[in-house]
Amino acid sequence: MEGWVEENMLIHLKPVEKSWQPQDFLPDLSSDDCFDEISDIRAHAIDIPDDYFVCLVGGMITEEALPTYQTMFNTVDAVRDVTGMDPSPWGVWVRAWTAEENRHGDLLNKYLYLCGRVDMRQIEKTTQYLIGAGMDGNIENNPYRLFVYTSFQEKAAFTSHANVAKHATRYGDARLAKMMGAIAGDEKRHESAYAKAVEKLFELDPDTTMRELADMMRARITMPGRMMWKVGEVAAGLSSEGRRAQDYVCGLGARMRRMEQRAQEGAGKKAAAAPVIGCSWVFNREVKL
Repeated sequence: MEGWVEENMLIHLKPVEKSWQPQDFLPDLSSDDCFDEISDIRAHAIDIPDDYFVCLVGGMITEEALPTYQTMFNTVDAVRDVTGMDPSPWGVWVRAWTAEENRHGDLLNKYLYLCGRVDMRQIEKTTQYLIGAGMDGNIENNPYRLFVYTSFQEKAAFTSHANVAKHATRYGDARLAKMMGAIAGDEKRHESAYAKAVEKLFELDPDTTMRELADMMRARITMPGRMMWKVGEVAAGLSSEGRRAQDYVCGLGARMRRMEQRAQEGAGKKAAAAPVIGCSWVFNREVKL
């Protein structure tokens, strides 16, 4: 797939000189009015609820765990960057994708530090624990599972960051909304690239791809209906096991929609009964789960 990757995935990367950088959204500490900008960040953050900041910190820590994701790629033989500077399309993709993602954690970390609403030391400890623990993504040196996983991971990241951006707008923090929108835009581009890779695998090896997709779904990766990659239209190249996997996967969309409807119907009751706990990220102030 290397020639295909060069033509179809690398186009979803942006040149460094055309990319946004964290500093584009943050105070310039070399300027005379930097303290006014910091005061503005703190003023806008002061009335935002703690539960919003808990969500924002969760997203930031996920982004800061980037070394884990690059390590995950380099455990899969088919896409491994053997030398760390491999000129192959896969090597170029993994490093450039990592470099683009790296800006997300940098930006959120600096913003959270400046806003004064969170306990950075507790957050930093959490990040260190997370990276040190590693991640079991059920990949098992399997490129099929890798691309199914990354497609959903990028979709989840886009959805989360976009929702955080909407809430920032609701709370009147235009700077934070713009930051989260920029990060969500990156995640959307990356999602498109990984979804293309899964579609290509369906074209090249529909049976194995279908079975591995079903296995990943059984491992509880939630699948929105629009992420199905037209799996119901795959007709040729499927074994009997592959067809059973296809039936299972195609039934997930309706199942997820029913679950979502039930969740929404019970959301009010659950919110009222949700437990309240002290969260170290916000100086042990209580938040409702």
